[in-house]
Amino acid sequence: MEYFELLSPVKLSLQISIISLIFVAVIGISLATFIGKGTFRGKVLVETVLMLPLVLPPTVTGFILIIIFGGNSTIGKLFDSFFRTSLMFSWWAAVMTASIVSLPLMYQSVKTGFQAVDKDIEEAARVDGASEWVVFLKISLPLAYKSIITGMILSFARSLGEFGATLMFAGNIPGKTQTAPTAIYVALESGDIKTAWFLVLCMILLSFLMLFLSTSLSRK
Repeated sequence: MEYFELLSPVKLSLQISIISLIFVAVIGISLATFIGKGTFRGKVLVETVLMLPLVLPPTVTGFILIIIFGGNSTIGKLFDSFFRTSLMFSWWAAVMTASIVSLPLMYQSVKTGFQAVDKDIEEAARVDGASEWVVFLKISLPLAYKSIITGMILSFARSLGEFGATLMFAGNIPGKTQTAPTAIYVALESGDIKTAWFLVLCMILLSFLMLFLSTSLSRK
């Protein structure tokens, strides 16, 4: 098998991780703004739920996704009715899984960044007549950019390495939902050590680059 064919799962993993990162970045920053910076009853409970995918076994996450979005669920049936296709075992199922498991990293990193912003600076801007939106765009975001970028890198790396929940919810369809981690598993199970090693080295290289970027940013 040619090397460009072997790279197909890696390419698919990168595509899924990039699309997932877009959703995670927008949702993570929004949640960190309205939940992380806010004070309300039940905040600890809400944040605990948000962080659950980080500690749950992947099979549990996959099982929950099947129950909520599977073909026999209400949401799954509605999806089938509108789009004439099943959400399970689709490319978007892989994106959804990657987004869910990586969101806690993005949320926690951005929340930490916002908490580190000097509140006196934000308050001074409000006193000068700046709206909350202007304070957010011109002060909070720029001052927390390192934490935001770190969260994006870590979330991307987490999406790239997702295996268990993706295998359960999105399946292992070559060229459609077979990501690099699932391809490594299949290659090892079938005794194709050459392919497994090639994919493993690709993932090690990508993971090293992500971790190196994150560490370099933290040191700066």
